[in-house]
Amino acid sequence: MYNGKIIIVDDEKIVTSAFKALFKVEGFNNVFLFNSPKEALEHLKNDEPDLIISDFLMPEMNGLEFLTAAKKLYPETSMILLTGYADKENAIKAINEIGLYKYIEKPWDNDDLIVNIKNGIERSHLLSNLRAKISELETAQKELEKYSTKLEELVAERTKELLQANKKLAGIINYCADGIIVIDEQGRIEQANPACENMTGLSENALCKKKFQEIAYSDKFEQNDASNNSNGEIFGLSAERNEVVLRDFYIKNALSNEAVPVEISFALISSEESKKHKYVGVIRNVAVQKETERLRDDFIATLTHDMRTPLLAAIQTLKYFLDGALGTLDEKQNLLLSTMLQSNEDLLGLVNALLEVYRFESGKLELCKTVFNIKDLAVQCYDELKPLADKKNIDFELECTVEDSLEIYADRAEIKRVIINLCGNAVNYTDKSGKINILLKANNNDLIFSVTDNGNGIPKEDIPNLFKRFSQGTTKKRSTGTGLGLYLSRQIIEAHGGKIWVESKIKKGSEFSFLLTDVVNSNKNIKNKKEGVYGNH
Repeated sequence: MYNGKIIIVDDEKIVTSAFKALFKVEGFNNVFLFNSPKEALEHLKNDEPDLIISDFLMPEMNGLEFLTAAKKLYPETSMILLTGYADKENAIKAINEIGLYKYIEKPWDNDDLIVNIKNGIERSHLLSNLRAKISELETAQKELEKYSTKLEELVAERTKELLQANKKLAGIINYCADGIIVIDEQGRIEQANPACENMTGLSENALCKKKFQEIAYSDKFEQNDASNNSNGEIFGLSAERNEVVLRDFYIKNALSNEAVPVEISFALISSEESKKHKYVGVIRNVAVQKETERLRDDFIATLTHDMRTPLLAAIQTLKYFLDGALGTLDEKQNLLLSTMLQSNEDLLGLVNALLEVYRFESGKLELCKTVFNIKDLAVQCYDELKPLADKKNIDFELECTVEDSLEIYADRAEIKRVIINLCGNAVNYTDKSGKINILLKANNNDLIFSVTDNGNGIPKEDIPNLFKRFSQGTTKKRSTGTGLGLYLSRQIIEAHGGKIWVESKIKKGSEFSFLLTDVVNSNKNIKNKKEGVYGNH
């Protein structure tokens, strides 16, 4: 059984009957037979056939006229003209003019006819599919043309926006008061703005022949050392650490030979696809800020220093009264003067703390390092704080795993200040009937001290701020202290080349610890330290 609609037109019924019998034998079931070409045309208006077979000579309309009309309706349909031998020339002319598929002479061979019919149907299908594909391609081409036009407009619009953005960016870079510089992974300078040229006293061309390490330096050894790291990192910059802020750096001006204090912020600017990294640096002149800070600190130092004398005088006078030198005091007088004495002593403590902070930050304080027994110092601090702990019924314990004769090389007074501060804070922030454990141990030539309490603990978000100046308690609870104790402790430990830190959990307590490296007494260590291998800060 074959698919395909076939239209047969012949004015002789005997011919159409012969076709009907032939198609039935061959398995064609979608065949429409007409003896009138006009009736066939009316039928064609409603449905498209796959093949049309028409006789040449017919009374109403000859085969050429019929097929011409049918061709207008369905240009891709294959058409076969049946003709006698005498009409062969007209048939060939019709094929050329109308575009018929074939002509078949009467009488025909059935096998040849069936082959031509099958090929004609297949041809119609191929032409129909081809026309559909052509139509799809034409539609796609029109859409592509529209898209291409829109794309060109979009590109033009984006290009205009980029040009405007680049113009604005260039203006910002060129007129920015801060220096802007671009370097590669090795620190080679690739680009610099006019502000950077003014800072360095060098033109952009001259700067691009240098490495950034040649124009920037720091008084701190570790920062300069980081700038020439063996693993290729520049000032700590890497693909993993793509942002860094450099403080306490200087840019040397080649014209004035002056060192300009700066802060430099570097950030990664290369794309993820690029294997080579580049960094943009913003260089800010902080000379005015540094001078302002110096004047402020000098003012605070002078003010606090001048306050010590009247405070000490007031404290001694109050003690004079409380000792009964001017007669016996009643209970109210004694309470009032005791309160005044405590307030003045607290104020003196704040003044002393401010002075110590100033001395450390200005570099005017040199550590007075000696060899001393660390266990004796820990016991002394413990004995001073034990009464305060007993008042709150706190279980206050000291655990020393070091030898009784263990000695370290450090500043005894400053280390005592740190121990008293950490343990005093533990006592102050631990609830009544709480527990505090002090641990002192040595690991090779390193000393580790820690104090653990079971207090309320410190929120995780507050821990990074604990060792900063004027940090008081937490964001949830403000302390009545100066906010300088932990900051000063950090300054002292870091001046010794050590490290101080805290670990805490809410409602479980806190543990403050510090580590002093290579301080445990040995003949070799003491010899090196006295020769200046471990210099004072």
